Amino acid sequence: MISPYDVEDGVVPYRFYDKKNVAILGCPFNGGQARVGVETGPLHVLEHGLEQQLQSLDWTITSCKNLTFTPPASDPDEGKLKRPRFVSESTHKVASEVADIIKSGSFPLTIGGDHSLAIGTVSGVFSQFPDACLIWIDAHADINTPASTPSGNIHGCPVSFVMGLADPCPPQFEWVKPLLKANKLAYIGLRDVDAGEREILKKHNIAAYSMHHVDKFGIGKVVEMALEKVNPDRSAPIHLSLDIDALDPQHAPATGTPVRGGLSLREACYICEALAETGNLAGMDIMECNPVLGIDERSVTSTISAACSLVRCAMGETLL
Repeated sequence: MISPYDVEDGVVPYRFYDKKNVAILGCPFNGGQARVGVETGPLHVLEHGLEQQLQSLDWTITSCKNLTFTPPASDPDEGKLKRPRFVSESTHKVASEVADIIKSGSFPLTIGGDHSLAIGTVSGVFSQFPDACLIWIDAHADINTPASTPSGNIHGCPVSFVMGLADPCPPQFEWVKPLLKANKLAYIGLRDVDAGEREILKKHNIAAYSMHHVDKFGIGKVVEMALEKVNPDRSAPIHLSLDIDALDPQHAPATGTPVRGGLSLREACYICEALAETGNLAGMDIMECNPVLGIDERSVTSTISAACSLVRCAMGETLL
């Protein structure tokens, strides 16, 4: 792996981009789940000084904008799925934006918003990097299909859409191409997986590392095992999609579906540092910060601060 001491001045350790240019894409979107407040996540993260933090790491901010998402006048359920048209139209918009960012030569950093947005971010990244792999850091697998979802909330289904597992595909999502292959997906931090999702993970032999594996092997070994599965020669682009609920609620309490027994802040930071060291990061999402659900100002600040820390680590911040 690339050491910070091996990088010469002016050389970008992100080999799929010529310069340290990053475009921040705020996605104030809540359509994939029922709780209000997650749409305020991007604003809070930016107000916490993320732009300045990235600039201190010598990144040039080529753009920083929030997309707007307007719910359709009519959006009936599609089977179990709730608000399918809203989610589809919004994620299609995100996919186009992310693809355009990459075409312009900038690193796409997407701030959500709920995790259904990953239908768009993964589609956008993989449209430009077809051989990419996906590292999904989350308490949940988010791989329910329209048939298996117990809630109908699409933030629990994005991975199934980008893998083409929704059979038949709901008509609203016919634009989504099955660009992600099972051998290019690895999970870290799982601890709340639905029965239908377990079946999918086993059927497709997907690399899934739960908190049990983190406890047993340590976070360093788990990251190495995940990369060995999906990127064995360390040559493929990596898209990192990170749900803040991957962290234990003591570190990130202001989120919609917290689950005790999660990653420590240091473990999560290590994942981001290790992926940065590969030099292969091609895009990143940070999702599901919901300031409205913080019980007090301290819990909100803790969550937003954690999100910013993870982004900085993925973008090259090191302890020394």
